[in-house]
Amino acid sequence: MMTFLEKALGFDSKSMKLRTEIIAGATTFLTMSYILAVNPSILASTGMDKGALFTGTALASAIATLLLAFMAKLPFAQAPSMGLNAFFAYTLCVSLGFTWQQSLAIMLIEGVLFIAITFFNVREMILNAIPTNLRYAISAGIGMFIAFIGLKNANIIVNNDATLVGLGAFTPTCILGIIAILLSGALMARNVKGSLFWGIIITTIIGIPMGVTVFPNGWLPVSAPQDITPIFCKFDFSGLLNLKTVLVIFSLLLINIFDTIGTLMGLADKTGIVEPNGNIPHVKEAMMSDAIGTTCGAMLGSSTLTTYVESASGIAEGGRSGVTAFTVGIFFIVSLFLSPIFLLIPSAATSGALVMVGVLMIDSVKKINLQDITESFPAFITMITMVLCYSIADGICLGIIAYVFMKTFTRQWKDLNCTLLCVYLYNLHLCIVSVLIIHVFVSIYILLCINAILIRYYYLHVSKTLFTCK
Repeated sequence: MMTFLEKALGFDSKSMKLRTEIIAGATTFLTMSYILAVNPSILASTGMDKGALFTGTALASAIATLLLAFMAKLPFAQAPSMGLNAFFAYTLCVSLGFTWQQSLAIMLIEGVLFIAITFFNVREMILNAIPTNLRYAISAGIGMFIAFIGLKNANIIVNNDATLVGLGAFTPTCILGIIAILLSGALMARNVKGSLFWGIIITTIIGIPMGVTVFPNGWLPVSAPQDITPIFCKFDFSGLLNLKTVLVIFSLLLINIFDTIGTLMGLADKTGIVEPNGNIPHVKEAMMSDAIGTTCGAMLGSSTLTTYVESASGIAEGGRSGVTAFTVGIFFIVSLFLSPIFLLIPSAATSGALVMVGVLMIDSVKKINLQDITESFPAFITMITMVLCYSIADGICLGIIAYVFMKTFTRQWKDLNCTLLCVYLYNLHLCIVSVLIIHVFVSIYILLCINAILIRYYYLHVSKTLFTCK
């Protein structure tokens, strides 16, 4: 048994405990199980069958996570991306006028392209090009982002028209969230095994008399899986051969690339698997499982899949191998039959785990070279914009722009590399396009001019020290 776990899932019986890995997997699942309720709710606004969407979400998440467990042997989990599911429903279907069948076809094309660029190491090249201090900033920024999500889910932090955000009212949900945070912190301080897991379970029980944990009428713990036929492989490729579709697919690709890369870097740092040269073992396999998962997800009627930052909760519980991911995948399969139980957990109950994960991940800040302003400024931009923009991808993009600008302005050419410059140019173009409210061809012309000027500048001033690309 142990031999199988070691070969198939990277489990090391000398340094790892099977019980710890299973608890870590359960914790990760509980902190991300909200996707089983949220994803069907968002995508159902397009006219898709909600019951079928629940089945599709669970199956797609299980397939992608199990692929990651066996291919990459890492303690991470994958599921439909929050943000990209909203992009699917409200941008593709509502704003751009695609049908949900056409949107699924776009997701399928994106998945196939993901597989191609992963196979040719494009995503790995981008990851390896990101400077060390930015990697630490990404890890810390993700921690702050996760904590913010936890506070938001518990209504501790709410929208405020005067100050953008503010403290919420002391509603039962808010109070339960505070209890969850304090309880999780206390359990961790006492070194209780599975503290985040038990924090979620205990808080869910406490929420029953408070009216936050609600049992629906006719509630039963077990139910049969919903029929997936209404959305399975319902692709419509008609009307997709146009520039609009190309731009949409390209945008989806880049958003998902940076989102996944940032998450993988942050989680790998907390797992302690990052090699001295900065490389992450099995990162290509992890990205390939993400790409295959996205393709399978499109076939199952789901939006783009990505690696979840909530995986950090399982890592905090001691998850270090593919056994953790395998456990999460099994839980997703079980959820097909026990969905009433998993959907019973209120989002406020998971806030404690998310906030404590943020506390653990913020320690990456101490590794950043704060004495060098060309390093600390981009790191700060990366961290703060992840939270304020509510996006890992936006944080990375703006951090890279700030980094290249600072290094270029101070003539520190040796800290730059070709791949990083390419990423920088793309991000700069993206920012300019988002601001220019003019005809697309004029925008393209301006971007080409800017690109030519930048390339010329780097050729004249950087080529002597930069042509040996990292």
